[in-house]
Amino acid sequence: MGCLGNIIWFVLGGFILGLFWLVFGILWCITIVGIPVGLQCFKFASLSFLPFGKEIEFGGSPVSLLLNILWLIFGGLEIAITAAVFGLLLCITIVGIPFGFQHFKIAKLALFPFGANVRS
Repeated sequence: MGCLGNIIWFVLGGFILGLFWLVFGILWCITIVGIPVGLQCFKFASLSFLPFGKEIEFGGSPVSLLLNILWLIFGGLEIAITAAVFGLLLCITIVGIPFGFQHFKIAKLALFPFGANVRS
């Protein structure tokens, strides 16, 4: 399911979500202070383009909590809402449920990206 799922995923919203992550990464990298946030966005853009076969582990520290709060205010909420809407639309059909679940995975990641690690 991995390769075929990623190809179908790319067409069914993965491209748009990946572009969101890239745009927010570029915007964060404009400032020197935001470079760590931008690099995290680039890492998750690659996950958004090809999510099948990858898992996300959530952890955290006080610093990641602070960054997650700033992220929600300055960009994360838009990506989370977009991913959740795509997920709901895809879960209407039985065939779209696995892709909807991937969108929900990306939505959760968009809410709490700091302290999260992607593993294959």
